[in-house]
Amino acid sequence: MAWQFAKYEGLGNDFVVMEAAPGLEITAGQAASICDRHRGVGADGVLLVDGAPDSPRMRVINADGSRPEMCGNGLRCAALHWVRLGRARPEVPFVFATDAGPHECRVSAAARLAAVEVSMRPASLVPAEVPVLAEREVLDEPFQVAGTRVRVSCVSMGNPHAVTFDELSASARAALGPLLEKDRRFPNAANIGFAQVVGPQVLSLAVWERGVGFTEACGTGACACAVAAVETGRAQRGEPIEVRLPGGPLQIRVGARAERISMTGPARHVFDGAIEL
Repeated sequence: MAWQFAKYEGLGNDFVVMEAAPGLEITAGQAASICDRHRGVGADGVLLVDGAPDSPRMRVINADGSRPEMCGNGLRCAALHWVRLGRARPEVPFVFATDAGPHECRVSAAARLAAVEVSMRPASLVPAEVPVLAEREVLDEPFQVAGTRVRVSCVSMGNPHAVTFDELSASARAALGPLLEKDRRFPNAANIGFAQVVGPQVLSLAVWERGVGFTEACGTGACACAVAAVETGRAQRGEPIEVRLPGGPLQIRVGARAERISMTGPARHVFDGAIEL
């Protein structure tokens, strides 16, 4: 049986969006096959969407078959998909349920390319909520990994992130990404952000995503990076922060600790298709 899908991307972070339904339950192996860039559709992950028009839900399966709690770029794509299908209206906020809680979305247009604003959940620095094995908040704390010392800040955006602002070569990032992801201090593994301050309220970021590897963009990673920058005095709270990822920029605003974080960026419909599972 052929299952319908739609391909979307947000700053190059690409996804296969499928309608979840009785009889459609994607296994880890099927997700890996769909995401295979040589023998499948090709994607960083599969997004399963379902629910009534006024109560949509999104679930994520990574390219390796693992199931993360949340994906910011994926949520922008799912929100655009919902609007393109006529289940929500442009410029009218609606709420998407995720495994990391509800997130309010606003899509600029029911078009192939649209700007999407997402009200992300408040960040947490509480070690048990990241989770990271530590007795206090981890902000610019030294981690020793395979003989390399890096300063790390740990943030939860509903999924675990570790961000370093240390200046590292591309080869060092490639080596440290998978090692930090699976470091014993992260019980659920972690997404690893390699960040730099490139100007006032401007950050550059490359993210080694848990279960995927380096991607063109990571929405929750951009939020975690902005939070880490604010909490360590590298950026101002309450002011827009531009986070430049390999696939392009996201606009992030970090308020008080208990406030939701605003993320705005593009989502684009690429094509529709059908696949035999």
